[in-house]
Amino acid sequence: MGFFKKIEKVEKSEEPLEESGSELLELRKAVESAKVPESVSAIAQKELERLEKMDPGLPEYVIGLNYLEFVVSLPWQNLSDDQLDFGHAEKILETQHHGLKHVKERILEYLAVRTLCSRRDFHILVVDDEEIARTNLEYVLKKEGYQVTAAANGQDALNALQKGEFELILTDLKMEKMDGMQLLEAAKHVSPTTEIVMITGYATVSSAVDALKKGAAHYLPKPIDLEELRSTVGQIREKKRSIQITKSPILCFSGPPGTGKTSIGRSIAEALGRRFVRISLAGLRDEAELRGHRRTYVGSMPGRIITEIRRVGIRNPVFMLDEIDKIGQDFRGDPASVFLEILDPEQNSRFMDHYLDMPFDLSSVLFIATANVMERLPEPLLDRLEVIRFPGYTEEEKRQISKEYLIPRQVREHGLRHGEIEFTDGAVSRVIWDYTLEAGLRGLEREIATICRKLAKIRLQTSGEWQKAVVDEQLVERLLGPRKYTHETADGGARLGVTTGLVWTEFGGEIISVEATLMKGSQQLILTGSLGSVIRESAQTALSFVRSHARDFAIDPDFFEGNDIHIHLPAGAVPKDGPSAGVTIAMALISLLTGRPARRNVALSGELTLSGMILPVSGIREKLLAAQRARVGRVIFPQGNKIDVDTLEEGATKGMEIVLASDVGSILDVVLAGKE
Repeated sequence: MGFFKKIEKVEKSEEPLEESGSELLELRKAVESAKVPESVSAIAQKELERLEKMDPGLPEYVIGLNYLEFVVSLPWQNLSDDQLDFGHAEKILETQHHGLKHVKERILEYLAVRTLCSRRDFHILVVDDEEIARTNLEYVLKKEGYQVTAAANGQDALNALQKGEFELILTDLKMEKMDGMQLLEAAKHVSPTTEIVMITGYATVSSAVDALKKGAAHYLPKPIDLEELRSTVGQIREKKRSIQITKSPILCFSGPPGTGKTSIGRSIAEALGRRFVRISLAGLRDEAELRGHRRTYVGSMPGRIITEIRRVGIRNPVFMLDEIDKIGQDFRGDPASVFLEILDPEQNSRFMDHYLDMPFDLSSVLFIATANVMERLPEPLLDRLEVIRFPGYTEEEKRQISKEYLIPRQVREHGLRHGEIEFTDGAVSRVIWDYTLEAGLRGLEREIATICRKLAKIRLQTSGEWQKAVVDEQLVERLLGPRKYTHETADGGARLGVTTGLVWTEFGGEIISVEATLMKGSQQLILTGSLGSVIRESAQTALSFVRSHARDFAIDPDFFEGNDIHIHLPAGAVPKDGPSAGVTIAMALISLLTGRPARRNVALSGELTLSGMILPVSGIREKLLAAQRARVGRVIFPQGNKIDVDTLEEGATKGMEIVLASDVGSILDVVLAGKE
């Protein structure tokens, strides 16, 4: 229930007037008791006065009431305390997620910074030419737990400020050598972030105004009221501490679907002891959904950002912006541009929602965005994000995650008890290899859920005879049916003009085949397979390289005369583009023209120059995982990717031989078999 009852349109009479008056009285009490900044309170009071003069039957009256209720209900000052417990946070992240070491390390670094900021001592410099006043101030402030340094005049204070760091200076106004005003001006040049409070027995309105204009935080008269001193210093300390610890990083988790981006966001919120908010941005086209509508008509609403902040009731939740790379854009505006303000640490402290029409501080919100493909984001937005890559999982990691997380969860959710079902390692591997083909875990969990669902049915049908089900490879095939995926690249023999390539997509690494054939024609290069402009240029470059180096490969230099060459990448309905297929296309052409079949269990990735140099590519780990899933035994990468290969963990390269090459000539015998 809000601060007022729902207003209905009724005939004018004494009763609705009295009801509207009580509503305004109740709302006025709510405005006066709410913990809102002074500027917000002033706007609310002004709006309230306008409503008191307005006819309750007008639509603007209802709009004004709804607006005031919304303003008062926002958590302007409510901040939840972070759980600054390193061990607790580490335990939550470790128990809920396997692997993802670099992500966990980044969160613990953030927690460490906040812990140090909260424990940081508050240093005060007391400046007064009267020793008694100086000593008394030093005694009182030390008793409050502050670190205090004393200086007899402005010049000594300036020297101390140049040598050390102080959060606050308490200085007398009238002093020899350098008075308080001169010290104020000099200190602002030496240390702009240090707050300064003026203390004087000659307080006048003009001197106070002059000091505040020059950057003083406060002005205290002598003799000093100790309670006022404690209150002033305490407020300055809390303000500086809040600025230090509330500014949060803007993280963006990037990686294939099913790699744990959303779930680790929840774990971060739990580790910090914060509320968790998630909104999906997939297909979002109207920027008013984020920034709100202006209060010019009945039915106007605040944006989703401010609405969710109000719902959770605190100003510093963990806020997940899911699928940020799938935002749309049309005549209703560009939602991605709104995030330039929401996610910019220099701007989001004064975020303007159109409905609220006053600044709201979002700097203490820990924003986490998720995306599959970072290249879809505008460069200005990408510049504001700290991107953390989520790699795909190796077979060993999938097996471990299945045993520790997926299987126990699915057994529990399907009404079965722990101990009634046991999965063998072979059964889990069979599901991974024969029934899934993905970088993440969603498909794997679905297949495990299918097994548990079928076992739950069997459990009911044989309730009296049920003891324990051991799920082995044979039972997996009986429950899930014939295998869904075959690994023809590994099982197939060498083929003429057909090579195996490695590419990276938003779903992780993928295996592709490149087919080339020669036919009578008029020297045309035919490219099919739903290819983009970049991969078409790679094919043109590969053909030019082969033609210009035909003698080096024992190819007839006039092979193109009177012939057409057709290059096809199967799965024509799937769009393909990127700069890493050049060497794969070149090897398919060389295989075709030399009569040497290409080995199917050798996969390549690299861009090719006209001189035959192989240039580095990205997505090495994802491509290796795709090669593992396809049972490829040997992978060829550019020599420039040596550092990427050397930093890979053992699980990513298990069962494969990696060949690093700098030019095409060095890999001919690796890829091509002898002439048939």
